[in-house]
Amino acid sequence: MYYLLKLSPEITIKSRSVRRHMTRCLAANVRNTLKPLGQKIGVRDGWDLLWVSLSDAADGALITEVEARLGRIPGVQEIQDVREVAFTDLDDIAARVVSLWTPRIAGRPFRVSAKRRGRHDFSSSDMERHLGAALLAAAPDAHVNLKQPDVNVTVEVVEQRLRLIQRRLPGLGGYPLGLQGQAMALMSGGYDSPVAAWRMIRRGIKTHFLFFNLGGPEHERGVRDVTHHLWRRYSLSHRVNFISVPFEPVVGEILRKVPDGMMGVVLKRMMARAASRLAQRSRVPALVTGDAIAQVSSQTLTNLALIDDASELPILRPVLTEDKETIIAQAREIDTARFAEVMPEYCGVISRRPNTRARRDQIAEAEAEFDFAVLDAAVDATEVTRIDRLLESPGHRPPSPAGEAVPEAHDGEDVSVIDIRSPAEREAKPLVLKAGRCLEIPFYELQQRAPELPDDRRYFLYCEQGVMSRMQALHLHDRGLTHFGIYRAPGR
Repeated sequence: MYYLLKLSPEITIKSRSVRRHMTRCLAANVRNTLKPLGQKIGVRDGWDLLWVSLSDAADGALITEVEARLGRIPGVQEIQDVREVAFTDLDDIAARVVSLWTPRIAGRPFRVSAKRRGRHDFSSSDMERHLGAALLAAAPDAHVNLKQPDVNVTVEVVEQRLRLIQRRLPGLGGYPLGLQGQAMALMSGGYDSPVAAWRMIRRGIKTHFLFFNLGGPEHERGVRDVTHHLWRRYSLSHRVNFISVPFEPVVGEILRKVPDGMMGVVLKRMMARAASRLAQRSRVPALVTGDAIAQVSSQTLTNLALIDDASELPILRPVLTEDKETIIAQAREIDTARFAEVMPEYCGVISRRPNTRARRDQIAEAEAEFDFAVLDAAVDATEVTRIDRLLESPGHRPPSPAGEAVPEAHDGEDVSVIDIRSPAEREAKPLVLKAGRCLEIPFYELQQRAPELPDDRRYFLYCEQGVMSRMQALHLHDRGLTHFGIYRAPGR
């Protein structure tokens, strides 16, 4: 058995030399994608299609996996499940076509589209008329409609072989991966960034993944999962990198030094600076983000321009003009939404009064006190993991039993509570305890100061939503500091 892979129309309109190059590249990508299956699967490229052949002994599980992988390879427009047999004459062709197509045309308008290559004693038109008559005789409740058929009965004859297309499966379209260069996508684990990365992959861009860690190991595990899923489904033919930058110290410096209304834009500018440097080190010429206009305060056109100023490389935004519903719908199509739905929403840098139209002089003033040595240290501490080893590395170890059962305390218990909110948050909404004592250690200092606290008692972390406190507690448990838990205030 074999499949015919029809090329994306965008490939077929290219010049002869470009088309040939793209087809060869696509064939190599198909081979690389199917190679891990460990079976003898043949791939051969032609002028306007590719052939993928399987052994007739291939089992159902292998066939299902091959079809699934073929449908997710950029550059393939359609997958045709084909059977090729010898024939003797038109009547022999008609007998085979009738047995295959009669159930599909019953009660429906149809037409026959025939192609012929080689020397025969009949023309393509002769074949269409003969097969049409045979089908009508076999399915009298069907009727021919040449202009608007429900069913198009496709038949192809190549020399003395009859090619029967049994099924048509949709492909991904786009361009063969790797032909349009490389980019580095900033991944947050939400809905937007995986969709943006997928759109670049579909356009033939070899896409690496960059993660700014703002919430500790638990946050990174979630992003690693969705990133590996995206690569394995849509760019398995290429090896790329997952780059993790420890950005919690940068967040802490922003919270200490940057005015409230500028925090969001400054954070994005710091990410753009770091991403630009890391991409240039890897000789990657462009960055990709999931920014969409006006979705959050830092994504107004004015603020996006200020973020662009901080990068030495172009920043591409594939979902810039999409509304959230469209992005979520596409995330469901590519099966990344399920990761976003369980990803904790990190909110360590949220301005109470964000500036949606910041000026350059305001940004310059806001960044004047920032210690850029903190950003340099974060970039220097970057970890690079090859994507195919992403789930094997220490950064993706499963949560420890202690991490799964972080102890909790509730309002009224005589315990030590650590308020890990930023000073501005604490001032705006002070925490009042019915019992126990409260320490104030902002989350961006907690990992450094926690080992200094006596280990003969337990400490329970508090934040407004409970997300940051859980992330920090899990991070501490991973480090062996298991005397930390989560504090639940009233109403939570």
